[in-house]
Amino acid sequence: MASALLPLAPGVHYFPAAVNSVLVEDGRGGALIIDTGLDESHARKLLRAMTDAELQPTGILNTHSHADHHGGNSFILKRFPELKIFAPPLENAVITHPILEPITLFGARPPADLQNKFLLAPPSPARLAPEPGLTRIGGADIELLEVAGHASMMYAVRIGDVLYAADALFGPEALQKHPLTFCADSGLQKEAAARLGELEGVRVVLPGHGDPTSDLAGLVAANLAAYARTTDAVLHAVRAGAATTDELLARVCDALNITMTNAAAVVLNRAVVAAHLTELQELGAVELSVEDNRLMYRLG
Repeated sequence: MASALLPLAPGVHYFPAAVNSVLVEDGRGGALIIDTGLDESHARKLLRAMTDAELQPTGILNTHSHADHHGGNSFILKRFPELKIFAPPLENAVITHPILEPITLFGARPPADLQNKFLLAPPSPARLAPEPGLTRIGGADIELLEVAGHASMMYAVRIGDVLYAADALFGPEALQKHPLTFCADSGLQKEAAARLGELEGVRVVLPGHGDPTSDLAGLVAANLAAYARTTDAVLHAVRAGAATTDELLARVCDALNITMTNAAAVVLNRAVVAAHLTELQELGAVELSVEDNRLMYRLG
């Protein structure tokens, strides 16, 4: 049986899945879709749930360009080709040209192992979303909050006392399942989570991955602790001796009991380690040098 929409507030619902989708009603039988999930299967179930709730999509907002948040765009556009898709700066380019995601992670034209639905969503024509602040998209009144870090740019969305944190915050199970929480900039990731924790009047917060909770402070604390553990693990790996990013990745995975079994896991986790190394370098804790034709990190 397909999942139904679950209420967060009057006129605000979410579709529970591995990646949550949020619906904000326009008051006229329509609703803005925020994030469309990984693939056609998610999008098909989402549209079925909207039909059951007698809602029609009025637009799509992708909080960022990771494939699991816009992979359903293409299927929804086939059903509703007039819909407009909005995304933050930079992210709109990747959604329009999804090959940029695996190219960025791999550093060149990616091998077939990195061209799967988890890293390469179908393309869809995304346009630039409004700047952060109060705005209206698809007839829905929302507030966009800049929370870059997990992605190069990302928006969280506030609707009254409801906060959709997107991937600026993860639920406890997601943090436990993925000890190396993905980020493009670990310093900004920490700053974004901390800023969300300072918001007042939030009754319920929904992470991009996980269940809604009324404990915003607790969710922020859990995420900041997880991000700090990763930084500490990377620094500890450097303390074991000068090494390349790939060598440090192996040390970090050993320390955190992570076993990588596919190419996607390696490039994603390598990016996390690289992000924390850049943060540590900027703090003066580690140094980067070229030795024997290799980029090497050592203690600063």
